Amino acid sequence: MFQRLNRRARLLSGVAFGAAALMTVGSAHAQTAATTTAQAGDQPTEVGEIVVTGIRRSIEASISAKANNTSIVEVISSEDIGKLPDVSIAESLARLPGVTMQRLDGRSQAISIRGLGPDFTTALLNGRELVTTGDNRGVEFDQFPAELLSSVVVYKTPDSALIGQGLGGTVDLRTVRPLAYGRQAIALNYRHEWNDIGALNSGTTDKGDRYTVSYVDQFLDGTLGVALGYAHMSSPYQSERFNAWGYPNYTDGNLLTGGVKPYVMSSELERDGYMGVLEWRPNDRIHSTIDAFYSEFKNTQVLRGIEFPLAWGGLAENPNRSTNPAVLGGCQITNNVATPNVCRPAPSLRPGYTVENGLIVAGAWDNIKGVVRNDLNKRDSNITALGWNTEFTLSDDWSANLDLSYSKVERNDIILETNAGTGRNINGALDTLGFQLTGDGVTRFASRLNYADPTLIKITSPQGWGGDVIPEGQAGYMNTPSIEDELKAARFSVTRQLHQSPFKSIDFGFNYTERQKTFVNDQYYLGVPGGGDLTVPTAFLLDPTDLGYLGISQVLSYDALGLVNSGALNRIRNPNADVISGNWEVTEKVSTAYVRANVDHNLFGLPLTGNVGMQFVYTDQSSNGFSARQAGPGVSQTVAVSGGKDYLEILPSSNFILQVADDTFVRFAAARTLARARMDDMRASRNYSFDNGKNNGNASADQNSPWSASGGNPTLTPYIADVADLSFEKYFANRKGYISLAAFYKHLESYVYNHDQIFDFTGYPTGGVTPVINFGKSSAPDNGEGGWIKGLELSISAPFDIFHPALEGFGAQFSASTTDSEVQPDPTQAPTALPGLSENVINGSLYYERYGFQSRISARYRSDYLGEVAGFGNGRTLRSVAAETVVDAQIGYEFQSGALEGLSVLAQVNNLTDEPFKTFQNGDERQTIDYQHYGRTFAVGLNYKF
Repeated sequence: MFQRLNRRARLLSGVAFGAAALMTVGSAHAQTAATTTAQAGDQPTEVGEIVVTGIRRSIEASISAKANNTSIVEVISSEDIGKLPDVSIAESLARLPGVTMQRLDGRSQAISIRGLGPDFTTALLNGRELVTTGDNRGVEFDQFPAELLSSVVVYKTPDSALIGQGLGGTVDLRTVRPLAYGRQAIALNYRHEWNDIGALNSGTTDKGDRYTVSYVDQFLDGTLGVALGYAHMSSPYQSERFNAWGYPNYTDGNLLTGGVKPYVMSSELERDGYMGVLEWRPNDRIHSTIDAFYSEFKNTQVLRGIEFPLAWGGLAENPNRSTNPAVLGGCQITNNVATPNVCRPAPSLRPGYTVENGLIVAGAWDNIKGVVRNDLNKRDSNITALGWNTEFTLSDDWSANLDLSYSKVERNDIILETNAGTGRNINGALDTLGFQLTGDGVTRFASRLNYADPTLIKITSPQGWGGDVIPEGQAGYMNTPSIEDELKAARFSVTRQLHQSPFKSIDFGFNYTERQKTFVNDQYYLGVPGGGDLTVPTAFLLDPTDLGYLGISQVLSYDALGLVNSGALNRIRNPNADVISGNWEVTEKVSTAYVRANVDHNLFGLPLTGNVGMQFVYTDQSSNGFSARQAGPGVSQTVAVSGGKDYLEILPSSNFILQVADDTFVRFAAARTLARARMDDMRASRNYSFDNGKNNGNASADQNSPWSASGGNPTLTPYIADVADLSFEKYFANRKGYISLAAFYKHLESYVYNHDQIFDFTGYPTGGVTPVINFGKSSAPDNGEGGWIKGLELSISAPFDIFHPALEGFGAQFSASTTDSEVQPDPTQAPTALPGLSENVINGSLYYERYGFQSRISARYRSDYLGEVAGFGNGRTLRSVAAETVVDAQIGYEFQSGALEGLSVLAQVNNLTDEPFKTFQNGDERQTIDYQHYGRTFAVGLNYKF
């Protein structure tokens, strides 16, 4: 039941407490140190206490918080109340050393810390673990308005009092504390934004607005503080998107495009965020804070384009030769000549095509049956987060803290696809397409048909897809998944002040967290009533959409969701087994006890601070779901299933900061960390099959079993890593600048991967057949062997007036990191790449701020990496993402006196160089899978503070 404390955990424990013993020896050679600069040993650094009013003050506050924290951290501080340096939290995080960001539809959303992706990063709000709107644990940071946060702290090393720590790192989002802020403030912000490639779809906009109201005040002689904030955003974003199905080999051995699915996308992200803090400190012994956060988030994406099956496009015929090979098929009868109701021949590549280095790059296709797509993705979600923290000073030496929190996410999606073409399946006109691959891997076409003609292009099933449920195929598909994620937590801790070296205090605490996440998988086929083709009703018809970037002049456009909601198309629930087994529920009950000894010591004449400690983490996890098998076309058999596991992990940690000279520090940290598996990997649900033809005496569990399955594994244990960090930090110019060099090493003891496992299918339905064996193979996630990650980070922040007084106001920030890894969960297979890891990352910013003027230009580069993108059916897919450099800039002016004092104006541009997003396959960037062009986003705004 409980895992035994393994050898590595014991070794780390010995290192931590052996270091404490060494400090005791050191005290025999030096007197106890005088009180050093306050460190964040008792509580996380209260960044909100630093008043910031511009870019330079924001940088100074971040540097101060970094220097004063006992962990190795990176910090972002707001320029002023209601103002963070960037338009989103993810944009700001991506500028930090060792942190990278993946763009999603042109927006910064998912981050990686030190090469470990979103699944290995934990997000906190005011020190409390958060629920997530995604299917798993990774936080989508655009849910949180930057304007309502005062700071963000990224913990690269944990301590034992940090609950919810991640294996890659922990991101703590913090709202303002009104008593620490210490003065009244009312701030109003407004920004108007637009995209330079315009609104690409009919009925959409390329313009949006953001506005914020923030209020901070103190009452009752400074014992009661209030902070309130509201932030609204309506942000459009556009993209021209090319997607290739893949690149098979042609008959001559050269690669060619299997099919394409290009779109133009127009989206609008709407978000309303609310923040409230009530802080009460009636005396020196009681300090109580209630904070609340609520966010409503709506994201609507309109996608219109055309799908061309090419090398992988098949024929359609009547009769179908595959039903009875002895019968001639329709296309055999007509000798592959297109004939209504008899034959739609497969696409054919004309002779005379052009080949470059083994890839067919130009030519012409015959017999092409295009599928005009009018799609829509819509997400409605809301986050509620409540917390109540009370600190009690019991005596001069004893204090206690009680923290209660609750957070919940509700999310509903609509993923709608509708199909149109020249006719249903076999019928309809075919096209001849000329094609040429461009230098960026996008294919441009020259077509013969007018795909914008509503008398030619009708809602139908041009390829006959989905014919197992709807005869002759579906006219579309509607996926409406929903997520509910709920987390309740309670924490109690006690601190005892000590009056002797080497420890200044010791903390004891206990935290209990209960989390339940539910995924409901509703999916529907869409069909034309009575079959046949449907002319788009005039009420839903829109202006055609231009696909000029693809070479296709225009395609038919209509209001797809309005059409479906009108009842013009039938909705038929998908009854197949893979949909039923896509429903799941995962519950985690985590009890964490910890002890942390805080160091304040003089080691051989040098001030030494930090902490040593240990967490005892007991987890009881379980999952409920359904296992289902396909018993026939549109018929499935289902059984309710459940599973789970409990385990204990012991996590020692230590952080030491040795001041070797004035404002010069050497930091060392060692810890054992964990990251729980993805929640969809922990589902009990499975999609299984029973092959009656193998139900005989030759069957065995690992060979010729009638049973097989794929799905989740509710008995998964966490990823485990032992980590060590060493850094050198030099602060200068009164801590307005610093230089840091850090090295880290993470030994991954285990890593989750998919492979075949023997599974007991006892009780699973077989359709009345008695199985000769109840065991077979199930492809599912499992804990395998691990590997390692190592890296170096260099970061510099410098005001230029240290070089010459004439350069006052100018400054720069620079960071570079190199990371390497090797992970081999299955020793019989080659090592795998870590999702989210770029080997090389470089960030740089130049800024100027003086006399009210401010400007900044920033660039961030990351090399190729394995990224998570949406694949077939909106499922999770890992693809190679090409290297990119993204440049942003801003300029502004703040009135320093007169009637306009307190008013500032700002202009910004994101993606200044119009950097695209590109994925590819097989290590060959010519084999482009996704190519997305986003354009530049401009914003102008006003800020006013009373």
